[in-house]
Amino acid sequence: MGELTIEWRHYDKDGATCERCSATGQSLKEVVAALREELAPRGVRIVFTETRLTEEQLPESNLILFNGTPLEELLAGAKASESTCPSCSCLAGTETSCRTVELEGTTHEEIPADLIRRAAYRALGL
Repeated sequence: MGELTIEWRHYDKDGATCERCSATGQSLKEVVAALREELAPRGVRIVFTETRLTEEQLPESNLILFNGTPLEELLAGAKASESTCPSCSCLAGTETSCRTVELEGTTHEEIPADLIRRAAYRALGL
């Protein structure tokens, strides 16, 4: 069936990331492991990459791309936004905002596993 490339972009300062990105990363790694197992029999190869961002790239932090398409573009009704992130602010030394995803009336600061899974399946047309 092909390949699904999943890229996770997050702010990194000296090997540390913010709390919300850390939680997203944990969920993402669990979903990637499960997808590899689920989709291997269908001939789908999952490629996961992690891109560490600098302070100048903070607006891209906590972005998940599926074959180059942002998660929120794959989920009907979802949109990207941002909110103040105390954890990133502490790392950066200045007040900072991080990306969020809004879907069905809920703002997700940490991207939950179910949204990641749904976006992956949509990216594959499943």
